[in-house]
Amino acid sequence: MLLASIAATAQVQSDSTKTDKTLPLDEVMVSATRANAKTPVTFSNLNKKEIEKRNLGQDIPQLLNFLPSVVTTSDAGNGFGYTGIRVRGSDATRVNVTINGIPYNDSESSGTYFVDLPDFASSLESIQLQRGVGTSTNGAGAFGASLNLLTGKVSDSANAEISNSYGSFNSRKHSVRFSTGMLGHFEIAGRLSLLHSDGYIDRATSDLKSYFLQATYIGKTSTIKALVFGGHERTYQAWNGVDAATLASDPTFNYSGMYTDEFGNTRFYDNEVD
Repeated sequence: MLLASIAATAQVQSDSTKTDKTLPLDEVMVSATRANAKTPVTFSNLNKKEIEKRNLGQDIPQLLNFLPSVVTTSDAGNGFGYTGIRVRGSDATRVNVTINGIPYNDSESSGTYFVDLPDFASSLESIQLQRGVGTSTNGAGAFGASLNLLTGKVSDSANAEISNSYGSFNSRKHSVRFSTGMLGHFEIAGRLSLLHSDGYIDRATSDLKSYFLQATYIGKTSTIKALVFGGHERTYQAWNGVDAATLASDPTFNYSGMYTDEFGNTRFYDNEVD
């Protein structure tokens, strides 16, 4: 009886050892923000040459208005200043925007204000617009569409560029870009831009400034990018609509800033700006 008891105990201990055995596994993370030919998503790509051809100072939504299912708006009427975008009827709060895969939408409203990024297209390598629910992992903001912006790739050689564009309504864009080229494992690239437009709508002026700085480190098995960018805008308010009669007789009329002086004359404030 004693031998049987000892054998049973040994068997239980052996089974317990197998049950408690732990095997550590490496972490696996799978994520994607861009679609390809095998992805069941409707999308359009714009490469650098296509972007440069259309980039005359207007906001990014205006560069996309020729794509299927895209409708854009402009407060000033010519693509400078405040602009908007709709994809398949969904407004900008349902269009998820990422820069190098990082969400850019406003955390409170889920909207995107491209007026704060004037001439950002000059620093882009490519753009992908996914219509409908796409590959973005950023939640409800991607319900209508996903807009993925990829900044410029590393340049092997040092270079600099000065660009000037001029257009209707006293519109103009001036920008300076540079790259140090690869210095060992590092490269630094940057841009400064200055834009102005009187706008198609009365007094719908835009004065815009922006900067962009990108530092890149390339190792044997990794690439690290650090970006700093921003902008400043001063635009005359022009988002008020007009009635059908005014639209027919004076389509550029702007109610913003209107007042009547002590003599009964209609005037407009000079500083009705945003």
